[in-house]
Amino acid sequence: MIKVVRGNPTPEELAAAVAVVQARAAAASAVSSGAPLPPEQWSDPGRIARTDRPRPGPRAWARTYWPA
Repeated sequence: MIKVVRGNPTPEELAAAVAVVQARAAAASAVSSGAPLPPEQWSDPGRIARTDRPRPGPRAWARTYWPA
């Protein structure tokens, strides 16, 4: 179920949003089903960015490169 919280989208805009959500759901189910990816999707940035990356610590800025 999709609920419009703010604004007044046109039917075309709403259909585009639903298409994107359906495409993402289909891609996620294909990945979770264990089906091998076709070679053209191996370097897809969207597939790589799905997992959470480690966050920098509180003083990470101090551990950057400082010339001696």
